[in-house]
Amino acid sequence: MSKRVLTTESGAPVADNQNSASAGLGGPLLLQDQHLLEKLARFNRERIPERVVHARGSGAYGHFEVTDDVTGFTYADFLSTVGRRTEVFVRFSTVADSLGGADAVRDPRGFAVKFYTEEGNYDLVGNNTPVFFIKDPLKFPDFIHSQKRDPFTGRQEPDNVWDFWAHAPEATHQVTWLMGDRGVPASYRHMNGYGSHTYQWTNAEGEAFFVKYHFKTNQGIRCLSAEQAAEQAGQDPNSHQTDLLQAIERGVHPSWTLYVQLMPAAEAAYYRFNPFDLTKVWPHRDFPLRRVGRLVLDRNPDNVFAEVEQAAFAPNNFVPGIGPSPDKMLQGRLFAYADAQRYRLGVNHTLLAVNAPKATTARNYGRDGFMAADSQGRAAKNYEPNSYDGPVETGRPLSAPFAVNGHTGTHEAPLHTKDDDFFQAGELYRLMSEDEKSRLVANLAGGLARVSRDDVIEKNLAHFHAADPEYGSRVAEAVRALRED
Repeated sequence: MSKRVLTTESGAPVADNQNSASAGLGGPLLLQDQHLLEKLARFNRERIPERVVHARGSGAYGHFEVTDDVTGFTYADFLSTVGRRTEVFVRFSTVADSLGGADAVRDPRGFAVKFYTEEGNYDLVGNNTPVFFIKDPLKFPDFIHSQKRDPFTGRQEPDNVWDFWAHAPEATHQVTWLMGDRGVPASYRHMNGYGSHTYQWTNAEGEAFFVKYHFKTNQGIRCLSAEQAAEQAGQDPNSHQTDLLQAIERGVHPSWTLYVQLMPAAEAAYYRFNPFDLTKVWPHRDFPLRRVGRLVLDRNPDNVFAEVEQAAFAPNNFVPGIGPSPDKMLQGRLFAYADAQRYRLGVNHTLLAVNAPKATTARNYGRDGFMAADSQGRAAKNYEPNSYDGPVETGRPLSAPFAVNGHTGTHEAPLHTKDDDFFQAGELYRLMSEDEKSRLVANLAGGLARVSRDDVIEKNLAHFHAADPEYGSRVAEAVRALRED
């Protein structure tokens, strides 16, 4: 059987892939060696800018199957029939670390799902926690700067991390999640995923419901202690990637059951918590979980760079029946995520196989730009409307509108009856067992004790005192003991 011929990128056969062309035996190399120059030039450009956040990730393909009827709440086609399956791609990630970081670190985990529906791709972008550190996108660059490597020392600095949290009391709830037992998942398979934000569902009659997504792992929750995480990160920095890859390869397909919480839109204005505040949860006793379907991952990517690193998720990728809410953080991400991918991958990144629709065809008037690969047909027009049978609008909004009023300007979020920055953090603390509380306190004190400024420590301690007096006192005592050693 003859071997396939190695070629250059233009398709010309390569005569010698072991020796560069030179001016005589042992002489200088020749600029005319097109194969050498092409290989080196491509090698120089193999790396693209890593994601500013969620840089280190893993992914897999699978499907989502509807198990329960939710047509009374949304007319989204891929959710319209019990038993219906939709292909998906899921990317998991750490948030703050760089592409070269370790998997087993104390950090939230990204949980992003791309549904390849027949009405276009739907991207659901969330985390493994139901809340986040901030509630306004204007603060997001500052927050991430405080968590990333310091521009002078080149490392993550406790002073920066805790100084930001000291000035962001709304972070207390998420900090309590992060420093608790679920702060370091044992693997991507053994953690829950959440849409985190509030979204909107609209049914066929035009009724609107606000919705929160919960992907509950069917493998069970498993987490690492601080000591276990440090050992695992040192032994195998790729531990989560390895676990996901090997599980799927040996036929152990991880799965999650999707539940939603649904709030009739009319109730939002009067609910005791601001339902659009990303630092808050909706207690299940107020809005019980309703089962929707099952997510299964059963195929590894063939090429991690092409399919995981270049996978582009954007929460503005909605389908009919699903839309946004007034959640400020979501509103900011509707722009920022897609724009980040245009910067990293180019304006035509949606033509890449992992990002392109699979169950339908994209039809629009976008043209040209870097890596334009679709000619759109001979003599196709690039404007709309036109008289040449080009694609036309439907006239039907993807979701129901929500009312707005008042004056333009910079506004703090409206306060609801139970809105403050500490109540839910205290509720979370009081739900914990004594052992869980002890580990939480030790994790918090271990970080705070490394902070150099007393005033920053005191500001953070005040947040924990406000959440629960016992919580604050125990952290303060633990910090004091560590600083006296």
